[in-house]
Amino acid sequence: MKPRPIAKLRETLEQRLTAYAIVASASGMGVLACSLPASAKVVYTKAHQELPVETPLPLDLNHDGIADFSFYFGVGSYGSFAISITPEQTNHVAGYCQHLSEGCWASALHPDVRVGLNQRFGPYSDMVFGECSSSGCNGFGPWDNVQHRYLGFEFSVKGKVHYGWARLNVTLRHTVSAVLTGYAYETVPNKPLVTGKTKGPGFVGQDAGTLGRLARGTSTTGD
Repeated sequence: MKPRPIAKLRETLEQRLTAYAIVASASGMGVLACSLPASAKVVYTKAHQELPVETPLPLDLNHDGIADFSFYFGVGSYGSFAISITPEQTNHVAGYCQHLSEGCWASALHPDVRVGLNQRFGPYSDMVFGECSSSGCNGFGPWDNVQHRYLGFEFSVKGKVHYGWARLNVTLRHTVSAVLTGYAYETVPNKPLVTGKTKGPGFVGQDAGTLGRLARGTSTTGD
């Protein structure tokens, strides 16, 4: 099946993101969070959460009960799909813009990448979109069929800038799946952190588990 034009897919994605923003504001939905000590340096939460279809998945990096970012996995007509990350409030995502025909994207960072002032942050939301047919799924974007890649975050805590990351696997075969496998943030304002780093001085780990277990995370010492 011939892929539909990129412009049409982007239009569908924008419509779904707008609809999601309205629904999220009205519903006051819960967030991925669990109680953590305030004295940590790097706080890591281990997770294994598949992004649900057509249901926003909020992410609370610093566990204060407020969504910092939200994932969205939308589907449309003719087998089209789109996965995005939406910054909440004034927060930003590490990303980049290509020429107009290819748009702007949330970067799929490799492990051991420094997340801080060296990154370009902005309201980048698109991760991957494409189509599925009887012969399989085809995607376009930096998150097209990748494993153990990271989103880089710049977000505000009590008016101060903090950095964080989230790790995901995105698989495109006969179906599409995206799984959040962990996330972390640096508690010291303006201090960078490294993608994939979950151990070190001041490290605190938590296990987010599934949405039904979020309120009772368990300690861990790594991946």
